[in-house]
Amino acid sequence: MTMPTETTDWLLDGDPAVRWQVERDLLDAPDAVWQATRARVATEGFGAAQLAAQDPDGQWAGGAHFPAGWFDGGRPAEPGQPWTATSWSLNQLREWGVDAAALGDTAERLDRNCRWEYDDMPFWGGEVDVCINAFTLANGAWLGADVSRLVAWFPEHRLEDGGWNCEAEEGDSVRSSFHSTLNALRGMLSYEVFTGDTSLRDARHAGEEYLLRRRLLYRESTGERVGEFVDHFVYPARHQYSALTALDHFREAALVDGTAPDERIADAVELVRAARQPDGTWRQGAPLPGRTWLEVDAPEGEPSRWLTLIGTRVLDWADRG
Repeated sequence: MTMPTETTDWLLDGDPAVRWQVERDLLDAPDAVWQATRARVATEGFGAAQLAAQDPDGQWAGGAHFPAGWFDGGRPAEPGQPWTATSWSLNQLREWGVDAAALGDTAERLDRNCRWEYDDMPFWGGEVDVCINAFTLANGAWLGADVSRLVAWFPEHRLEDGGWNCEAEEGDSVRSSFHSTLNALRGMLSYEVFTGDTSLRDARHAGEEYLLRRRLLYRESTGERVGEFVDHFVYPARHQYSALTALDHFREAALVDGTAPDERIADAVELVRAARQPDGTWRQGAPLPGRTWLEVDAPEGEPSRWLTLIGTRVLDWADRG
């Protein structure tokens, strides 16, 4: 399906964080074009607003994964996880394509001033949660921090079935999780892209095989759909798994590894294709509840630039393969 011109124009009219990826991934624009747009992310729109919210000590909202005071009686009566603290803020800036240089000495300031809410552990060493450690691995590689502890941590904490589970560290599960495994994979891939170090590639491939054996959608034990979350397409997805987010990882991993799409992604591809509207857009799902710095996508039920970008490039990749 060829995207209507008006839909392409609508995508290009979005924030620079969206536009540069549309130029690169959907329009095959020359490098100089999309790189010039990408350079604007730090000084305009979403990226500039997120950078402006940074605390002088390098943190956001005064905390590592939660705002300052969240566990000290200052927790307000509001739904969901707040998305304003340091790890979530760094994730967004990195995913939007902000150049690490725009953050100056943030890595050093966080090393001095930021500790995890869990056991007061140093920020760049990570803690015990797989998803948090995946975010930290990727963000540290991007900013040039020492994440050597985490490079060793991921292979050591992979479960026997091939993936990871945030609950395993507390002894609550010995089975891998779709959510935790995908976050681990994305963190390891980002580490490889930013550093060129391939030492985590074997662990990543093993985790990818965990999802591929399940065709990105199903329980291996029963063949049933693993959960309603697989077709809950929303941006920002934060930590949550979906067929769309998983396929976007496999697309990027294939580009890095120089491989073709695995045939076991076919059902997930069709799930994403079925959600595409006649005008070539995807609709925003129910946002994950929680405090944010700013709104970066459409309201629920409205056409989403982010989902349309991701869905289109996923289908383009899968169909070419």
